[in-house]
Amino acid sequence: MRRHTIAPRPGWQRTIEEQGVVYPLTRYPDGSLRPYWDESAYYTFTLPEVEALEEVVEELHALCLDAAAHIVARDRFADLGITDPRLAGLISESWRRRAELPSLYGRFDLHYDGTGPAKMLEYNADTPTSLVEAASAQWFWMEDRFPGADQWNSLHERLVDAWRRQAALLPPGPVHFAHSDGDELGEDLMTVAYLRETAAQAGLDTEALSVEEIGWDRLSGRFVDDRLRYIRTCFKLYPWEWLATDRFGPHVLDTLDNGGGTGTTCWIEPAWKMLLSNKALLAILWELNPGHPHLLPAHLDGPRELAATRGYVAKPLLGREGAGVTVHEPGGPPVVRDEACCYQELAPLPAFDGNHVVLGAWVVGDEAAGLGIRESAGLITDEYARFLPHVIPADATRGGAIIPST
Repeated sequence: MRRHTIAPRPGWQRTIEEQGVVYPLTRYPDGSLRPYWDESAYYTFTLPEVEALEEVVEELHALCLDAAAHIVARDRFADLGITDPRLAGLISESWRRRAELPSLYGRFDLHYDGTGPAKMLEYNADTPTSLVEAASAQWFWMEDRFPGADQWNSLHERLVDAWRRQAALLPPGPVHFAHSDGDELGEDLMTVAYLRETAAQAGLDTEALSVEEIGWDRLSGRFVDDRLRYIRTCFKLYPWEWLATDRFGPHVLDTLDNGGGTGTTCWIEPAWKMLLSNKALLAILWELNPGHPHLLPAHLDGPRELAATRGYVAKPLLGREGAGVTVHEPGGPPVVRDEACCYQELAPLPAFDGNHVVLGAWVVGDEAAGLGIRESAGLITDEYARFLPHVIPADATRGGAIIPST
């Protein structure tokens, strides 16, 4: 794994906007605009590195499914901050019927520097983003810049295949794809549009609408779209913790299609994905697999020994883009926050040329499917992180990457 600098393509911004990344720039607090899609540098990996990472991702995914089964069997929903018995019951039912429910994808965030074992930082299994740039834009970048190279990226093909394989699980009628009008950047809109395209390529009938356009028909007791058609299946880039608790939350729970002919609306991702997108999962994983080489020590009741030894990161159970995350160096007094948190061992992100990098490893179905890389100036990968492409050089099947820096 190496980082290399390179001159961006002429007209790069227009190019990637045409490829669906309509959010190529990030506005910083000082008002300046700087690239989010950053092709002034890229990473190389050897094929053995990628093959090893694929094995790690699939092993971690299997461990997470085991942890989900444990949470349901032992009724540990309170550890996840889920205190509504009805919601817990519906999640349990969703888990037990998961073979009957469509589910697409997730993204692991990994600590990895090419020298030691990859470590799981968290799992975004409900509403992961950065998909368009990982599946599409970086592939086209590679074809432009390194046409003889390869890439850890089978996302598009696997997503189309996942829709095709699971088509029989879908209720009759079109699959609605819902984004939020509150997304000012367009990332949610384009992620949903891209996933709709993969479904259409699999032969499914699809419709687009915003979450705000979803209506409730009191007479029939069903969700309807902006043309008053029943919504039988809906892919939503809208977190379950919001969906279950906002104004229409009771209707969502009343009509939830959890398989077996129950309910009237099937939501993708299914409700059981709440078990994997909660940071409490990290502590439960460590409890069930202490000392595992690809996990970091984590606890729910406080930092424990981490405060004095390696330091720790306090993560709210629910949160995105680093919101609410605090870093605590070793040797300080243990701090237990008022809000429910997971306290995970501090594993400072690897620095390449002063840039802190995190690997976003994708899962489609139960299989590793691709890689997206984000860099940040600090230890927390926040809303100012940048996305960088990667390649597997044609002659990097053994040993270290060989493309020289420029």
